[in-house]
Amino acid sequence: MDTTPQDLLIVALGASAGRRPEQGELSLALAGAELIDLLDVRAALLDDTRIVPLGPPAVADRLLAEAAAAVVREPPFESVEDWLWRRGRGLAAAYAAVFGAEGRVRRPRFHRTHGPEIGGQAPAESAGRRAALDRWESREPVLTALTVAVGIDGPPADKQPDIVDDAVAAVLAAVNDAVRELDAVRQRRAVEDAAFNNIWRGAVG
Repeated sequence: MDTTPQDLLIVALGASAGRRPEQGELSLALAGAELIDLLDVRAALLDDTRIVPLGPPAVADRLLAEAAAAVVREPPFESVEDWLWRRGRGLAAAYAAVFGAEGRVRRPRFHRTHGPEIGGQAPAESAGRRAALDRWESREPVLTALTVAVGIDGPPADKQPDIVDDAVAAVLAAVNDAVRELDAVRQRRAVEDAAFNNIWRGAVG
């Protein structure tokens, strides 16, 4: 059985070109998906917004084991928000690289300096791919909420994901906030770049 981040990546890779998330947003969501799985296997728990480590999890997946090892183990521990930004840095590329090494993608395309390009890959046919798509198409709440957060897809407006676990809901809310913050930063930089370009053109015109 694949992990939640693996399922999320499969859905993201299978999305149409115009609806694939940016690597930054996907990385944040993958970090959130990892944390949700760590909560599920009792490798950690949430104390308000802080991630409290528990015993080492019995997980076979290498990246999820790395996530468990990355949990801060000294008080006051780490907030969910800080975890998303720290653990999420480059995480989409890391998962894509593992998928490529395992032959779980087809037609990979590699950037000369930044590793595998998410946009140039598609999930290969496998039992894991079918299970992930079944989970997504059945609108399983956690995977649905993660895909909505990164703009891949969403349920009808009158049928939003029903998240009953407060800790999971807190992680998903933090993912949504982080994705919005990243988008706001990106838009602000675009405006600043456009203003600079206008000034430059005026100076040399």
